[in-house]
Amino acid sequence: MRINQYIAAAGVTSRRKADDLIAEGRVRINGAVLMNPGYHVEDGDIIEVDGRRIEPEQKKVYYLLNKPAGYVTSTADKEGRPVVTELVPDEVRVFPVGRLDYNTTGLLILTNDGELSNRLMHPSHEFDKKYLVRAQGIVTIAEAKRLREGVDIGGFVTSPAEVELIRHDRNSTIAEIIIHEGKNRQVRRMFKAIGHPVIELCRTGLGNLTIGRLAVGQCRKLSPAEVEYLNRF
Repeated sequence: MRINQYIAAAGVTSRRKADDLIAEGRVRINGAVLMNPGYHVEDGDIIEVDGRRIEPEQKKVYYLLNKPAGYVTSTADKEGRPVVTELVPDEVRVFPVGRLDYNTTGLLILTNDGELSNRLMHPSHEFDKKYLVRAQGIVTIAEAKRLREGVDIGGFVTSPAEVELIRHDRNSTIAEIIIHEGKNRQVRRMFKAIGHPVIELCRTGLGNLTIGRLAVGQCRKLSPAEVEYLNRF
């Protein structure tokens, strides 16, 4: 088994991020820092990440979290800020699939299934991401049309989006937007491009998964049907 696949199977992180751990010199094989990212693990090898011995997890778990603001989408943070893995049970070590910004709330998947995570994050496996947005100012019908058709967010023109203006307050607009890509801070950049910076942002849906009535900061296990759905990608 290739080393990055082994690390993912141990529930440490995804294969893609496992390559970063190797490049940073944080992986040891039989006591020596691993220099070859293409290394294939052999029977009897002792694998350590950050000084902790790891072995592939046998039990796969899948959580859906309603992420609060003020949490980093990671398993650790150099600045000591709270991380999303603190909000799920310590049953086994899990990691987040994809990311939500520090101040963005809503639906986030956490798992120890490295293969599933790798597939879901691959650019060829894009699926609907639904957000509820509070944007600064009054978003007009014409501006919403620009979002639907695609806007330039700095060297990249977004694909057509689904946008519904829900209501206007005195100084802000509530809208729902569904995008099909996953560029960094994409929704925030889209609204900024039309002159309406995002004040609050919550991801409410991912494919056919939804937050439902799950309270902010709470998590639940995915049902077998939901796991099967994700494994179709």
